[in-house]
Amino acid sequence: MKERIKKQMAFALEIDKVKNVFRQTHLSHKGRNENDAEHSWHMAVMAYLLREYANEEVDITKVMLMCLVHDIVEIDAGDTYAYDEEGLKTQKAREAAAKERIFSLLPEEQKAEFTALFDEFEAYETAEAKFVHAIDNLQPLMLNNSNNGGDWREHHVTAEQVYKRQGKTKLGSDQLYEITDQIIQDHIRKGNLKESQSGNE
Repeated sequence: MKERIKKQMAFALEIDKVKNVFRQTHLSHKGRNENDAEHSWHMAVMAYLLREYANEEVDITKVMLMCLVHDIVEIDAGDTYAYDEEGLKTQKAREAAAKERIFSLLPEEQKAEFTALFDEFEAYETAEAKFVHAIDNLQPLMLNNSNNGGDWREHHVTAEQVYKRQGKTKLGSDQLYEITDQIIQDHIRKGNLKESQSGNE
């Protein structure tokens, strides 16, 4: 086997491990925990489907690839729950080390391409990155909504925390943020989200 395809196949096999990285989010209708591969696939389809709601025109191919690539680092770094304050402190360092090891399996120019996509996503500056983040926020919110806010209740998450995380959604899509706001308000009314930490006391 030629060295180039040998490296590409090694990477292709390595990313199979994404299927074993489980998230806190549950599948719709009270299913099991979702894995990273399912999350990324779901995001890519949603991004294509909802692309008309991006605030700016986006390169949808780039958006979809960014969706598929953004969580590969969690093979090594693990999934960091959005509301895990301690885990969030070390997330960047864990993901940087993972990015270097995993993408280094690829031929040099493909390593550079995947690294650039991941870094663009993290930088949150381009229209594509902002839209991917909007979808990354909406997808688990949609699932949690279908589960009557079960993940929020289980982790005692407040509306204040959800709004803080979802605040940047509007940078990628004002219209998707409107839906997000409606969902959060509905769960406040239902009692699935306390408005603030003091409301949990």
